[in-house]
Amino acid sequence: MGFKTILVPIEQHDLMNPTLQTALLLARKFDSYIEGLALRVEIPAVFAVTDVGAVPIPALEQDIAENEKRSRSLFENFMQEHGVPRGRDTKALSSGWLDNAPEGDHFVGSHGRVFDVIVLGKPGRDPKGPRMSTLEAALFESGRPILIAPPTPQPQMGANVLIAWNCSTEQARATAFAMPILKRASRVIVLTVEGGAAVPGPTGLQLCRYLQFNEVPAKPLTVGLDGRLTGEAILAHAKTLGCDLLIKGAYTQSRLRQMIFGGTTRYILSNAELPVLMAH
Repeated sequence: MGFKTILVPIEQHDLMNPTLQTALLLARKFDSYIEGLALRVEIPAVFAVTDVGAVPIPALEQDIAENEKRSRSLFENFMQEHGVPRGRDTKALSSGWLDNAPEGDHFVGSHGRVFDVIVLGKPGRDPKGPRMSTLEAALFESGRPILIAPPTPQPQMGANVLIAWNCSTEQARATAFAMPILKRASRVIVLTVEGGAAVPGPTGLQLCRYLQFNEVPAKPLTVGLDGRLTGEAILAHAKTLGCDLLIKGAYTQSRLRQMIFGGTTRYILSNAELPVLMAH
């Protein structure tokens, strides 16, 4: 088993190239099929009234068609430049494009249910960049993990992995989804932040034992907060250890609570400089 099918929604923004680079790093590990689609913001319908009823204004339809054409060109040029052939070869690296994807972030969540992972850019404050609404639709509606690409492309991914263990159901699911990567990793660190955000559950040492039974070279590490936020401590140790992938369960606290008070997921989404595999 592995990440044989990868979905990459395509938009016109500066983080699209590192997003595609991250998807390709993963795809090369598993000889995956990468599918692109044009991600369109859901726009309130604009209609012209005629004697036959309400009809969409042609200019809007033209903008939609041109956006899809640019997105497809971006995706296919990238794949061609990196030697990824078109097609749906189940045993070799390949790529394809989904024509006429419906508008709205919800489609990313629904279509993503038939892929092993969805790769997205890291949301930020730039209104023209990746949106949090897309990430949350993928995370909450697909039932699949999402891989969040860092702003700067990485030379490798999945050799030196950090698992941010907080004992939660969400973290257990993220870890389970990551197993194909973890089994190929050279080093896997299970990090427990003592005094940090967590729920009652198995210890990091117990998770390591489970992973070792599954042929994952996992070792536990417990650290303190030292006056930092939990997310800050996680990212600091990921950097110190030279990790190239972080495995993180998403929104152990509710989304509303994290929006109001902040939380580990929000902090990592805002500040991570390495790829992050998340699941809810």
